[in-house]
Amino acid sequence: MAMQWASVRRFVPSALLAIGIMLVYSTRSQIAVPLVGSLTTVLPAWQGMRITDQKVSDEEKRIAGMSDYVARVYWRDSAAVAFTTYVGYYDRQTQGHTMHSPKNCLPGAGWEILKTDVGTIVSGGKRFVVNKYLLKNGPGEALVYYWYQGRGRVVASEYAVKWNLLHDAALLGHTEEALVRIVVPIPRANTLPSGTTVAQSYTAAEQLGAQVGSQLLSDVARVLPVSRRQSATQAQTRTLLDFTVASTYR
Repeated sequence: MAMQWASVRRFVPSALLAIGIMLVYSTRSQIAVPLVGSLTTVLPAWQGMRITDQKVSDEEKRIAGMSDYVARVYWRDSAAVAFTTYVGYYDRQTQGHTMHSPKNCLPGAGWEILKTDVGTIVSGGKRFVVNKYLLKNGPGEALVYYWYQGRGRVVASEYAVKWNLLHDAALLGHTEEALVRIVVPIPRANTLPSGTTVAQSYTAAEQLGAQVGSQLLSDVARVLPVSRRQSATQAQTRTLLDFTVASTYR
């Protein structure tokens, strides 16, 4: 057994080098995959609320690197914002043009992260784990839900997103993905209706975020492309691995 392990170990550096080369080459040569539907159809209405579109400047879009996006404000009345949504789509991700995590971008916009957590959103009868942050900006607070969606996955973990990006760039040749975010402002204590507690306002924000998230998950999935090459590539990879293992132990 020791002799066999020693033989396998000799191939480890070469295998790692080959994997690294494959990842770099695939990231450069990957194809751009367009949406199959328009992002304008994502959450176009919500419970009769007034909706306004937000525009990202050309410079901000260049820095962020997304190929398409939709950003909206949903108004409870003429002055009170109920929530905002943002969906940024990347038809391919390359060095310098990958999704930026909200946990890195939000502090630059003046938001202080008070609490990091995960939440669960139910959509289409399935449960999805997403990021749930409590933020503060001056006297105002907000609850943020966000996740990464694409290539058949809904992911919260930043580390898993990076691993999936390298994995799919190498094995699938495409890395299209969307960043989905919901921001729900939490009313200040002095603006709450009589008889409403701060704890109740937090619970209401959580419930609204989960409800909006459920519809967003469904709407985004509808316009995302389907990875048709994944099954074939995985089958080829399994065959290659089986052949490699069999050859090693001959």
